[in-house]
Amino acid sequence: MSSSSSIVVDLRSDTVSVPTPLMRERMSSAPVGDDVYGEDPTVNELERKAAQLLGKEAGLFVPSGTMGNLLAIMVHCHRRGTEAIVGDLSHTFLFEQGGAAHLAGIQLATIRNEIDGTFSLKEVQRKIRHEDCHEPITSLVVVENTHNMCGGKVLPLSWLDDLAALLRQPGISPAPIRLHMDGARIFNAAAALGVSVERIARDMDSVCFCLSKGLSAPVGSMLVGSKAFISEAHRLRKALGGGMRQIGILAAAGLVALEEVVPLLGKDHERTRRLAQVVHDLQSPNVSVDLPTVQSNILLMHIKQPKLTSSEFATRLASVEPAELAAGVHGQSPEQGIVLKVSARDWSFSRAVFYHQVDDAQVELAIKKLCYVIKEYDARWP
Repeated sequence: MSSSSSIVVDLRSDTVSVPTPLMRERMSSAPVGDDVYGEDPTVNELERKAAQLLGKEAGLFVPSGTMGNLLAIMVHCHRRGTEAIVGDLSHTFLFEQGGAAHLAGIQLATIRNEIDGTFSLKEVQRKIRHEDCHEPITSLVVVENTHNMCGGKVLPLSWLDDLAALLRQPGISPAPIRLHMDGARIFNAAAALGVSVERIARDMDSVCFCLSKGLSAPVGSMLVGSKAFISEAHRLRKALGGGMRQIGILAAAGLVALEEVVPLLGKDHERTRRLAQVVHDLQSPNVSVDLPTVQSNILLMHIKQPKLTSSEFATRLASVEPAELAAGVHGQSPEQGIVLKVSARDWSFSRAVFYHQVDDAQVELAIKKLCYVIKEYDARWP
């Protein structure tokens, strides 16, 4: 059935969030200048604000988190023949096109991510190279917080503390090993833990966080670290094509995101857990959630039926069948079907991600659609 008259609830990603009215207003009136000359007052303010919030000396606006992570890897792994240790489920390893190797000649050594987004510190210690002439030089460890492919898991502060202490042990390596956080959703981590982002970033040499995911800005990420680190990242940003001009128009939305949207993230988490609870209570033999591990705004719905793929499940949720309208699964009118968009690739799960523009009414619509479709599968495969 055509979905042209359907109401759409889009939970594919928090990247589909849109700028708020206040963002659009501030963008239209933002003071601007040429940022390549360092003369854009609005982006300068955003960079100062980001650095201050995370307890670092300086910040840099970048077009994307992918560029921010690549810049961090390039600065920290500045010697030829260097290596960075990353999780095997990390965004840096899976979804950034191998940029560290492709563009910077840096090798990524993977380490198995646990289901909570961490990895074994003993394994980290085992993987650290020791300046043997046959081997690359370990220069960096990258962590991800919250962890996307582990379902928005929040890294425990105690684990981050132990990792930082390990890398700073005397004799752990002849050369310093830096610690970078892909903190695309670090504000979600802070909301879940009830601590400041500064506390989470305390022992990080650099952090990158996204403005255009759950924070609703139209584009951009922030990279923060020491003045020396940001100076080198600024230079490399130009080489990667990231030198921009009057970007105060974009930075204005980032400032509003930090002021207006960050305080709302806890609501996103509540709505995520509300949907998770409903799916859990169905006790379906075909689709399940791990309720105790739902921590932030990402929900993984695990496909347990071998005859059903996550892509098929996502396609069915995004379609409207006449039978469901007859059963009362509709929006504001009986003719208005519900299209529920979730993400799925070759995964064993489908993923739903919440952001502040998904309100309580949309959550109720998502619940109606999910319950109907899951029960449809349960009738086929009891």
